[in-house]
Amino acid sequence: MNRAVRTLLALLGPLLLVLLGGALFQSTASAAAPPAGQATRYTMTAFTNSSESNLYVYDSPDATGFTLQKGPAYTPPSGLIRDPSIFKHTDGFYYLTYTTNWTGNTIGFARSADRVNWTFLYNYTIPISGLTRTWAPEWFIDTDGSVNIIVSLTTASTATAFTPYKITATNSALTTWSAPTQLSGIGPNYIDTFIVKVGSTYHAFTKNETTKYIEYATASSLTGPYTLRKTGDWAGFGSWVEGPALVQLDNGGWRIYYDGYRAGKYWYSDSYDNFATWSTPTEVPGLSGFIRHATVLKETVPGGVTLPTGTTRSLRSVNYPDRYAVVRSDSLGYIDPVSTSSSTAVKQSATFTVVPGLADANCYSFRDSSGRYMRHWDFRIRFDSSNGTDTFKKDATYCARPGAASGSVRLESYNYPGRYIRHYNYALRVDPYQNTDTFRADSSFTVVSPWA
Repeated sequence: MNRAVRTLLALLGPLLLVLLGGALFQSTASAAAPPAGQATRYTMTAFTNSSESNLYVYDSPDATGFTLQKGPAYTPPSGLIRDPSIFKHTDGFYYLTYTTNWTGNTIGFARSADRVNWTFLYNYTIPISGLTRTWAPEWFIDTDGSVNIIVSLTTASTATAFTPYKITATNSALTTWSAPTQLSGIGPNYIDTFIVKVGSTYHAFTKNETTKYIEYATASSLTGPYTLRKTGDWAGFGSWVEGPALVQLDNGGWRIYYDGYRAGKYWYSDSYDNFATWSTPTEVPGLSGFIRHATVLKETVPGGVTLPTGTTRSLRSVNYPDRYAVVRSDSLGYIDPVSTSSSTAVKQSATFTVVPGLADANCYSFRDSSGRYMRHWDFRIRFDSSNGTDTFKKDATYCARPGAASGSVRLESYNYPGRYIRHYNYALRVDPYQNTDTFRADSSFTVVSPWA
């Protein structure tokens, strides 16, 4: 049986844009997929194992399967572009901040109108005497309207004893900054601090440079004092990991990405209980082992896939076009051949009513002629009558993503983001996304006129 997935408090939700002081800010509200005609887009910026001086840009509709938009997309005039962090400003431009070198006291800035073509702006000198390393700057847009950067600083002669500091933009052009303020309660010897705010609480994810674990702290103020809540391997992320970056998913969960740099792998994990527990880490498909220290920006953009609710339709396999999604007498889902010569019962088994998602009306559920819903159980597709529970509603809800062929659709599990309905040996399952043409074809369906 699938484990019950708990929803976040109403304070958690997709990022809303709040216009204040000339910058684009983000706050939380009830989580939901975008409405018809709109789609979620996740933009990832990273440097790579092959180059510390080139930016690579990817995007994704689901925060799991990322497609290269441009790489290299930007090379600074000099120095490095490690640890690139991205956000979007109210002037319509995207901004990067990044580590400029292994040693020194500067961070870099670049700007783009389209996320893929970037222009160098300037290097900014952090005004603290004796800095030897200035690493891992991360944007943090607070709910009070301030545009902040959290940056790891040290005056030590070796790469140890880092402490997180905050600088705040003092103009909307992002060219002048406040004096650095240390985040109390974190450090020394903590690096790559990434912060999200939920309600009135600041949640910090930060690497302990001694133990090589990502640890977790909270505070009621951005500058602290922070209290370390979880240390060691509390979340199952393992050791020798760094560069945590979080983004909220459409179903209200939070996804953390992080760099398993010693093993040469890149991971993600999800939480649905206010960061208390996390799913088993999964490698980022297609990018693990190549990207380093990425951040991800979530936006709502025009487009997406819309299905006709309130109508009956059939789902035709893209790579087996003579086969359709069906429910057999064992109540399980398959793809079977259906044709004009098929019996009425077979045609009926391949016909479903498309309805607004039981867990999210901007996603979809599918009901057969007897009123049962297509849901997953132990990741197998089956058809059951609703028992009215939240678990059932989530199991029976799927969000539409673009498919492998023009006009086709892939159906992502609502409560297991990154898993899609796909056929394997003609049986329908909910399997993790794989960065292969076979998986993309196996998980793509064309929504067509009903057989019955």
